[in-house]
Amino acid sequence: MTVAVASPTTVQGTPAKKKVNFANLGVGAAMNMFEVTTLGQPFEVIKTHLAANRQDNMVTAFKKIYQRGGVAGFYQGLIPWAWIEASTKGAVLIFAASEIEYVARGSGVSPFTAGLLGGMGGGLAQAYTTMGFCTFMKTVEITRHKAVGAAAEQSTFAVASEIFKREGIRGINKGVNAVAVRQCTNWGSRLGLSRLAEESIRNIRGTDQSIPLTAWEKIAASAIGGGLSIWNQPIEVIRVEMQSQLKTVGRPEKMTIANCARWIWQTNGLKGFYRGSVPRFGLGMWQTICMVAGGDALKKFVNEKYGKN
Repeated sequence: MTVAVASPTTVQGTPAKKKVNFANLGVGAAMNMFEVTTLGQPFEVIKTHLAANRQDNMVTAFKKIYQRGGVAGFYQGLIPWAWIEASTKGAVLIFAASEIEYVARGSGVSPFTAGLLGGMGGGLAQAYTTMGFCTFMKTVEITRHKAVGAAAEQSTFAVASEIFKREGIRGINKGVNAVAVRQCTNWGSRLGLSRLAEESIRNIRGTDQSIPLTAWEKIAASAIGGGLSIWNQPIEVIRVEMQSQLKTVGRPEKMTIANCARWIWQTNGLKGFYRGSVPRFGLGMWQTICMVAGGDALKKFVNEKYGKN
């Protein structure tokens, strides 16, 4: 999803605002839905399991997830939470990041800095508008205990209702500040590093600023930005632990980012903060393939068919 937010085009050295239309927002939502419904959610489930069950290795994680529900176990939290999140967060990111990046470029900062600021602002907007509750409920679905074959198993909506009655609006948005930190650093890094990679590709190939990069060059730049952005995995592990429904002796009842970090350090040391890095890297790569290659192809089809640029 890294370059779904297009950088401002340049006309005679002056950034020109790129029009954001509803067709492109629809394309972003559609590709997000495709991404999460195919390989995205399995990567998310494996990543979350490893971050919450930090004593497990990859093989153990696969076995436990499969035991929870077969192939369907790898899609826990997909319906409705991941679908709701996927269909809304792309639009929020595009609007917020595009506006911030445009203003930043207009003030004369570098593409890297503009991308960094745009990504940070877009990530924060995502977290506090559409992602907090949905991310929490996805984590609840993945980490809550499920009695195999229990006829009276609670539905996901019943679980959400119970948490709301017990803890109120704060309960169903538990960990939202950690989500915000993750999204801010995520998209700040992804967009900023991707813009830096694009500039490096232009310099190496001697491509003028007015000439768009090829599809493969965009994919390469986004892959570099996405791959290097897993440096903030400790924030993701803290987010998962704060939202996890696993009950462990000695685990703080009321989690904050600070006491959660202390708990992870006490129980798993430094390596605990990097559990789930491999599936998260895979998730980032799959998002990039879908939102860059797939998104550009779909946007081209929509624009040609309906004449919208």
